Amino acid sequence: MLSERGDAVTPPASQLLARPPLPGRPGSPALYAYLLDLDDELAQDLEVRMRFSARQHATVRLLDAEAGGCDLSGWFRAVGSGPGLLITEGLVAAETCVAGRTVAELLGRTDLLQPPGGNEDEMIGVCPAWRALRPTRLALLDEEFLERVGSWPQIPRALVRRSERRALDLGVLRAISCQPKLEVRLVLLLWHLAARWGRVETAGIRLSLPLTHRLLGQLVAAERPSISHALGRLSHAGIVTGSAGDWHLHGSVDAHLEALIDRASPLDQRQPQNLGRYASAPDATSSERQIARP
Repeated sequence: MLSERGDAVTPPASQLLARPPLPGRPGSPALYAYLLDLDDELAQDLEVRMRFSARQHATVRLLDAEAGGCDLSGWFRAVGSGPGLLITEGLVAAETCVAGRTVAELLGRTDLLQPPGGNEDEMIGVCPAWRALRPTRLALLDEEFLERVGSWPQIPRALVRRSERRALDLGVLRAISCQPKLEVRLVLLLWHLAARWGRVETAGIRLSLPLTHRLLGQLVAAERPSISHALGRLSHAGIVTGSAGDWHLHGSVDAHLEALIDRASPLDQRQPQNLGRYASAPDATSSERQIARP
């Protein structure tokens, strides 16, 4: 279910142009905000004297998605040839399904969702979908927004860099998914996510994300049962502990990779009773079997 809400900021009267209706609660008023207040990184290339004027013109319509599946098609139509939907709060899983298999990527604050291109692969059939993992707020960046910020090309350029960053992140996920060992894929993924969303604590890194075993499988190309078994082995070794929504990474990424790939690291010496008992799960593939030193 989609709705509209937010801290209302009325744009200048000259900017109150006719807008197409958007999906949402019937009768919901259109609410606006100053984009540079929500995302000040977009103004980092602007001189200080230019920011006040840019702020007044960079008004955006606020849209909210409740946790759960989201049909963003109506909002993407409203975007038109504009930059897209900018996440200002929350967390979204962007899913792509091909031949019954689904992969996902995590998107959060400052990430840009763009309308699906018109060149989808019709030969195999591609089904994009979005799920809000938390209540999520988005800013509608449409054609009119581009017109309003036309005097400050630094803002559109900053948005282009956001798209490039997302493409790079997808490349990292692809490289992680190419690792033959599932435990290595999971550890690399969690450290990758921790670089953005993790919090340093005395015992290591805490990652408070709603990462269910199903979602982790979509992120590292594995079935949910295999994810459960692999996480059990990582927990038994004291590498990754916790559960969906509250994961803990103990040690360092280098130590983890040494233990999982090179099979010789301080982890082996510190926890021989755990790493020595690493056993394969009943449904594990040969590449996912015993990872401790024989």
